[in-house]
Amino acid sequence: MIAIERSSVRFGLTAIPYVVRRSQRRGTVSIAIDPAMGVLLTAPQATPIARLDRVVHDKARWIVERLRRGPVGAEHVAPSEFVNGETFLYLGRQHRLKIATGAVTRVALTGGRLVVTVPVGSATAVRKVVVAWYRHHAAERLPERAAIWAKKMGVPVPVVLIRDQRRRWGSCDPKGNLRFNWRIVQAPMRLVDYVVAHELVHLGHRHHTAGFWAALGRVMPDYEARREELRGMGARLEW
Repeated sequence: MIAIERSSVRFGLTAIPYVVRRSQRRGTVSIAIDPAMGVLLTAPQATPIARLDRVVHDKARWIVERLRRGPVGAEHVAPSEFVNGETFLYLGRQHRLKIATGAVTRVALTGGRLVVTVPVGSATAVRKVVVAWYRHHAAERLPERAAIWAKKMGVPVPVVLIRDQRRRWGSCDPKGNLRFNWRIVQAPMRLVDYVVAHELVHLGHRHHTAGFWAALGRVMPDYEARREELRGMGARLEW
């Protein structure tokens, strides 16, 4: 039987009310922003409220920022134009685009700027070069993170493929190959790791069953908070 309780934590001048949903199947505490219930903690039966208050207080800054953004999907994001001064994310940090003209095509991160050098500075040409740069870095970063998390989870290191998947961040095929959307390397590393760990769990659990979420929770106890954060910023990554 699942019981529901309520409590509240103060963060500066801000009160953060939250709902506790207890479950005998949970072994860890997780935080999510639920559209209907607000701040939702899912916790094991025996976890005291004082402990849950501390968890909420520790995550208060993230919770407040997430609540201020409103419901997932509510934020409208203008399409990228690939012009000077536009900002792009890489591993969670913003970099302003600077376009230069030169015979050699290249991209470099320097001084908080994403400097793109192209022979012709059209938006189409710049976009093509920027996408290639992101795909290259995804092809370097994602296999590295998959190897690290595979070792933590005690599973074989899979084949990692980089794809242009418009509707998902990652997938696992029946052969155990992992496919990742190159756009995910725009997100902070903690969210990259969530996507990687999520797909690695699929090596043993094909579907999102209770067993799947329990296995993910054992290696990443705060996966629900990471999943919610990724949902909140997803629109910004899908240019």
